[in-house]
Amino acid sequence: MPTTAVVGTQWGDEGKGKVVDFLARDADIVVRSQGGNNAGHTVTVEEEVFRLYHLPCGVLHPEKKSIIGSGMVLEPFKLLEEIEGLTARGIPVNNLIISHHAHLIMPYHLLIDGLEEERRTKSDSRGKIGTTKRGIGPAFSDKMARSGFRVCDLASPEQFRDRVRYACDEKNALLTGLYKVDPLDPEKIADDYLEAGSRLLNYTGDAVATLHQGIDEGKRILFEGAQGTLLDIDYGIAYPFLTSSHPVSGGMTLGTGLAPNRLDRIFGVVKAYISRVGEGPFPTEIHDEIGTVIRDHGQEYGTATGRPRRVGWLDLMLLRYSAMINGLTDIVLTKVDILDEFAEIKIAVGYELNGERVDYVPRDPSLLPLIKPVYETFPGWLTDTTKLSTGDVLPEPLMKFLNFISRSVGVPISLLGVGTRRKQMVELG
Repeated sequence: MPTTAVVGTQWGDEGKGKVVDFLARDADIVVRSQGGNNAGHTVTVEEEVFRLYHLPCGVLHPEKKSIIGSGMVLEPFKLLEEIEGLTARGIPVNNLIISHHAHLIMPYHLLIDGLEEERRTKSDSRGKIGTTKRGIGPAFSDKMARSGFRVCDLASPEQFRDRVRYACDEKNALLTGLYKVDPLDPEKIADDYLEAGSRLLNYTGDAVATLHQGIDEGKRILFEGAQGTLLDIDYGIAYPFLTSSHPVSGGMTLGTGLAPNRLDRIFGVVKAYISRVGEGPFPTEIHDEIGTVIRDHGQEYGTATGRPRRVGWLDLMLLRYSAMINGLTDIVLTKVDILDEFAEIKIAVGYELNGERVDYVPRDPSLLPLIKPVYETFPGWLTDTTKLSTGDVLPEPLMKFLNFISRSVGVPISLLGVGTRRKQMVELG
């Protein structure tokens, strides 16, 4: 594992946290590259459940170095809560570096995110996106407009305070004028953030230099992606129902300062079915009792929001698209155990569009509501896969299921997730 990336291939919630935690045993440095606390990773170690929102899953291995890259946006109070929560549970967070170029989520970002979603809901022309209301989109908007705040800004209190006043002039005009709510107090914002900064700055450093020094020293680097390829702001399916960053392998290099040719291996995490949170097209969504069973057995409720996820059958057109965009070298198939009791399992192998069969994802968003999935049905394995270990002989129906997916996508399946715990991973030869 010289430099290895873990990306989500679907709409997020594929089980990347557990996969990163598993692979971290062979890593020296674990890096989180993009997104914010709108994406939660759940890891189960023995009987303990950990939910991480900002921190890389590598922090659960305290001897590893963890890096938060400049491609992330941070809510400082929630990040400090995460750090303090882990420390209280006996996991020291003393090997963490936060890029001083990572951007901050400000109080007005949180307010505007929720108010704009509410405004969209009342609009006939736009409609809601399904945002988590964590301020992520507005924070990235300010970053691109070059009016955002970075972690390093907290080291200059007077300049920070002046810039907060200036920013609040604009944001308060928006809040009081368009949204008809009370203005925010810039002095309180500055006081609160500078107090949080006095603690956060203890963790900040030059993440890019640290990363490249590690590579030069032959360290094994693991890059942890958040969310999924189908939510990418440029390459996701159906704008505007996307996230505000790049959860693809290219986004990992942008968010950490790594050159693209330095990535050696790219693991794509694929759930044995598929799910999504929020609005937007979903060709294989299941609307009957089977969907309810999968949702309940798979605990398909958002880590960050608690919202029930929509679920559907695995979609090979979307998976092939993700494999192409990310340059996958390996597939990790997770939540195999959730399908253990199904006598029949479906996979979408094509679409019907205007009476014709197609085997690609239409890039024209106006066509997406028109496509109908074409399914192939496979016999279920009807075996308790949670007890499988590396080296065990897999049930024949499961092998047929895996081989079909691998052949169809053109990428080998290297790992299977068969439960929530750290050790419930099966390595395939």
